[in-house]
Parts: sequence; structure tokens; C-alpha cells
Amino acid sequence: MTASSPAPIHIIGGGLAGSEAAWQIASAGVPVVLHEMRGVPGVRTDAHHTDGLAELVCSNSFRSDDWEHNAVGLLHAEMRALDSIIMRCGDAHQVPAGGALAVDRDGFSQAVTAELEAHPLITIVREEIAGLPPEDWDNVIVASGPLTSPALAAAILELTGEESLSFFDAIAPIVHADSIDFDIAWRQSRYDKEGPGGDAAAYVNCPMNKEQYEAFIDALLDGPKAEFKEWENVPYFDGCLPIEVMAERGRETLRHGPMKPVGLTNPRDPQVKAYGIVQLRQDNALGTLFNMVGFQTKLKHGAQAEVFRMIPGLHEAQFARLGGLHRNTFLNSPKLLDRQLRLKAMPRLRFAGQVTGVEGYVESAAMGLLTGRLAAAERLGRPIEAPPVHTAMGALVEHITGGHLDGPGGISKFQPMNINYGLLPPLEAPKVTEDGVKIPLKERGRAKKRLMSIRALEALKAWRDAG
Repeated sequence: MTASSPAPIHIIGGGLAGSEAAWQIASAGVPVVLHEMRGVPGVRTDAHHTDGLAELVCSNSFRSDDWEHNAVGLLHAEMRALDSIIMRCGDAHQVPAGGALAVDRDGFSQAVTAELEAHPLITIVREEIAGLPPEDWDNVIVASGPLTSPALAAAILELTGEESLSFFDAIAPIVHADSIDFDIAWRQSRYDKEGPGGDAAAYVNCPMNKEQYEAFIDALLDGPKAEFKEWENVPYFDGCLPIEVMAERGRETLRHGPMKPVGLTNPRDPQVKAYGIVQLRQDNALGTLFNMVGFQTKLKHGAQAEVFRMIPGLHEAQFARLGGLHRNTFLNSPKLLDRQLRLKAMPRLRFAGQVTGVEGYVESAAMGLLTGRLAAAERLGRPIEAPPVHTAMGALVEHITGGHLDGPGGISKFQPMNINYGLLPPLEAPKVTEDGVKIPLKERGRAKKRLMSIRALEALKAWRDAG
């Protein structure tokens, strides 16, 4: 290769992280070869349904879009400031979701795929990378995610000498909208909060009284579950627990989690507060499919329809997709990765996405964005550091590379993490506004989050412009 034509960077995996990394590298003027195993005859995963890049396999939500008061909304803003293809295509294929950014999953994946296929510096190769990549690949991003092929996962584990850390993710069912009984259910976002598209009635709400709720809990607890010996003592990630596992933690758990009735008023009986409410969120642009929010499940398929049809408004529900389980794997990143997200034992390999120990679509894509920029800068001979820890993106890097290594007895305590303000350096909560007006005590927490978000975006833009 000539100086004007750098050697390509190889990316393994065309999910959110791999797609974002490819876009960032190509945008920097460096060629990319993106290797994706889906689309190869005989190769499949337990969770994917298409061969499209950046396929969303669990929810269709990128969660809150509020950059001022929500850490994931802040991460959205940081990614937009860095020309994220994932955020741009997500914004273009948005569906109503209250204060969240949710997308039409098919339109979104198709858009990302089309842009990457059309880019002159990106080559997409449909093949499985079995084992470690060839030695002449000197700059590689492993973004194969939680569904890394067994051969590659085994090679990485052998190289690191580490035992796999893994948990099991559960997928929520999707319901056909025309099978929902709107004589019982109603549309309303919690506290009537408007989302990015201005819709304050983005969710479908199915109310339960106490008797109905108790019967539903009994059915969840008694229903047949997908159980396998090797899955015993599964360390589920708390942010994506199966609904039955939550119910097992106490009969009231769901009323304080995905079934909490606060901020919702039944227009047919406004004086009576529901004991619990099941919410469904629009899952596609047409509005024909709705996702059962927080209803990840390991109930056997035969029991799911029966149990979920106990929910008022869903007694005749038709399911476009039933729930299920899939395996998730992540590295002991604080021990294995440096701050460039390179494998210490083999620095030509960078890791991106969920396999690094971040949790969530947006977090995974953000790590893809960052590894793409780090890899491109290295290839161009202008290496850069990760963003400051005051940014959401930098805070995630700090978590996965500088987290707690060992607990009592030398046992690793590193666990996947969503972005949250607790990962950013703290600020003292302001007591007065910029105009000198005293801030009520209960509002100071929100005011602090806003200041932390402003600080983060200023730090990120300074980092971007310096690079």
C-alpha cells in the first residue's frame, strides 16, 4: 500500500458495534473489510432473524433521548456529535416511544446495511472467522458481540487464559396491534411525556386489578420454563431479567418494575388506580407490531401465549414473535484490555461492543464508534487517547478498563454495565440557578445531571476537535 492508500482494518462482526466502527474508519479515509458470518450457508445464531447488518435482536428501543437528565440520552448526543451512523439511521427510522428513541427495526437495519454497502472504502465479506484472525491482519476489531462464534470465542479464551464470563439474555414477545382489545387497553405515555417525535401517547397500557395481578403472578411462577443443566445458577444481567425471575424475587417486584402503574390514568375509570399495568411499545414504523416492555421471558413457547393472554386487553393477542433466551458472553476487560481497548496479550486485536462488558444497544454502538476512531488514528500514524472520563463515552471506557479486578478471595467482580451518571466524576448539586434563583431541594438532582451533561458534551467536542 502507498502512503495515500493505508492498509485495511479488519472488523469481525456486523452488528451495531461493528457497523459503527466500519463507518468511523471509512469516514477517516481508511479502507475497511467487514467480516460477517450471517449470510453464510449453514451459519445461524439463536437470536438473529435476518442477514442484515446492525440487526436489533432484543428490544427496538435505544432508551431515553433526554440528553440533559438521562445518561443514555447524553450518550446519544455524544454519538451524534461524532457522526454516528447508528444514531443517524435510528433518528431516520424513529417510531413513537414516549421519551425514548425507538426505531423500526427492519428499516433501521436496512438503512445501515445500504450505507455501508455503498461506501467505496468498505468491503463486506460474508464469512465466519473461525479462530484467531490471520497474522498479517495487523489491525483488527473484534465486534462479534455476545454471539461470537464458538471457534473464535475458544481461541480468544485460550489466548487470554481466562474462563468465560457469561449470562443469558431474554427476549420479549411482540404482539400484532390489531389483536389488542382497545376497549380495555388505552394509549398513554407515563406522565404524558412526549418523545422525540412529539407523541405523548406512545404506549399501549393494559390494566390489572389486584385479583388479576395475583393470578398472573401465579401463572408466571407455575408456568414451564426453558431449563438446561448447564444454565443452572445463571448470572442474569439485572437490566434484562426474565419476567419470571423478577416474579421469583417477590410477588410485588413487578409492580415496582415493568408493571408499575404510576403516571398512568385509565380514561374509562380515572378514579380507580390500576394495581399493575403492562405496557406495550410500538415496534415498527407501520404501527402494526407492539413489544411487551420488560417482558423478557424464558417460559416455554407453548405456555407463553396462554399466560400472556391473561393480561386484560391481550386475551385474544396474536404473537408475531414469542420470547426466548440467548447466550451472552463478555470479557474480564479490566484485566484483559488496555485503554485503547486492545487485548494486552495480542495488541493487534481491539474489542468493541457488548463483549467488552458494556450493556445495551447504545453502549455497544458507542464502543464500536470509539474503537473505529482509535484504530483509524493508529493506522494513520496519529494515535489518540480515549475521550475524557467526564464524557459518557470516556466513562464507559474507564469502567471496562479500570473497573474492580478482584473481590474477596480474588474473585472477579466485573459485570456488564449500562451508562449511568454514577460512572462519571461527580459534581456538587447546584443550589441556585444561573439567574440566582434558589433551586428546590427535590430538583437539585436533576439540575446536577444537567450540569454533568453540559460538561460532558463540552469535553467531548474539545476531544473531537483536538483529534
